[in-house]
Amino acid sequence: MGKSKYTVTLTDDQRSFLEALVHRGKSSASTIRHAYILLHADKPDPEVAELVRCHPLSVFNVRKAFVTQGLDAALHRKLRDESPTPRKLDGAGEARLIQIACSKPPDGRSRWTLQLLADRLVELEIVDTISVKTVERTLKKNALQPHTKKQWVIPPAENGNFVAAMEDVLEVYQRPFDPENPVICMDEQPIQLHAEVREPIPAQPGHPKKQDYEYRRNGVACGFMFTEPLGLWRRIAISETRTKKDWAHQVQHLLEVDYPDAEKVILVCDNLNTHVPGAFYETFPPEKARNLLNRLEIHHTPKHGSWLNIAEIELSVLTRQCLNRRIPTIEALRVETATWNRNRNQAQKGVDWQLTTSDARRKLKRLYPMILES
Repeated sequence: MGKSKYTVTLTDDQRSFLEALVHRGKSSASTIRHAYILLHADKPDPEVAELVRCHPLSVFNVRKAFVTQGLDAALHRKLRDESPTPRKLDGAGEARLIQIACSKPPDGRSRWTLQLLADRLVELEIVDTISVKTVERTLKKNALQPHTKKQWVIPPAENGNFVAAMEDVLEVYQRPFDPENPVICMDEQPIQLHAEVREPIPAQPGHPKKQDYEYRRNGVACGFMFTEPLGLWRRIAISETRTKKDWAHQVQHLLEVDYPDAEKVILVCDNLNTHVPGAFYETFPPEKARNLLNRLEIHHTPKHGSWLNIAEIELSVLTRQCLNRRIPTIEALRVETATWNRNRNQAQKGVDWQLTTSDARRKLKRLYPMILES
């Protein structure tokens, strides 16, 4: 595109007009840019493009418009046809597309793709032809993304047991800070131990870190998370197993080491079959088990209500900040989690829980078997 086949020859009047247009600066940016192109049209297209800071094809198009249609066409953008192209999908067509996108995908497919949706619209004779771009724009306009999904613990509707446990936990969260009776949330999660089979290549300027997809499984550990939201404190403990005795020993540590002076610890945890009072009697002599339970007040979150446990939020942060990598041994895992734990406690990070019982009754009405309208 060095020597253009469209040669621009300006008359004196045209050049004077263009120079005045540029110097006044009152026209649109595109008109002034096209005027600059015409004023420098004696130069090769790449040189003009670099001077005007546009694509060489733009220079070519301005030249062509000037030679074939005249000065006015070269300066101004082409006006749209007064009769616009009719929409591919009218209101009814958009409604059918949305219905299809929200339905079960075809057999043999895990999800709807843009091409599958376009093909289905043609197959159902809703349109003769349609591009995937048109389908994409329509879905975007209606905030639909068939290729994505969000996993969530869905609570049961109209379930008295669920709302009873939920409101019990929410009542605990609304209690004021009391160092003599701290509210502690507890949760646990399995942690996979993975070792590298080949040494990763460190990152360098212009190149990300490279890690072989192959790894060696080294078993599973369990992380026990205890956190006091109002006290801005948490403790993560790593265990080889997650039995009743493991849980009982962790709670013993909470009572005798973490909070030895507390009159009673209010413990919020999920209703896993290991989180039961009997675990203390299966782990300790009866006198000790009774003494521990006397200093403990347990509140269980409902089934399918793990989102009510603040300790789950802390575990999520731990996973994102510390565990999202390959850790080969339980010893290394303990070192890494202990460092994370210490730094987060020093930073005084907390959780600002906002949901109250009145909020739940208003926002989660479908969970209640019976609720009175305000």
